[in-house]
Amino acid sequence: MINPLFGMPQGAEWLVILAIVVLVFGAAKLPELARGTGQALRIFKTETKGLRDDEDEKPTAPAAPSELPTASSTPTEPFVEPVVDPEIRSDKHTG
Repeated sequence: MINPLFGMPQGAEWLVILAIVVLVFGAAKLPELARGTGQALRIFKTETKGLRDDEDEKPTAPAAPSELPTASSTPTEPFVEPVVDPEIRSDKHTG
């Protein structure tokens, strides 16, 4: 026997749920909320489809890099030594 407490909402329950949503979000925000939900679902569907397509295309071997970085390349930001305050000493905190 199926427990009726865990079933899908029927007609009157949907009206109560809709009334609660209108009270919480306001009638002016509902179209914006629905638009955002639709965009999120659309993005989710395209991402899951892309993952399924990636699973179907199993590569035989990883592609080799076309060019290796040279040893003479310099980083974009130079290394900066951290500044340590000479007044801060560990023996001050030991009591």
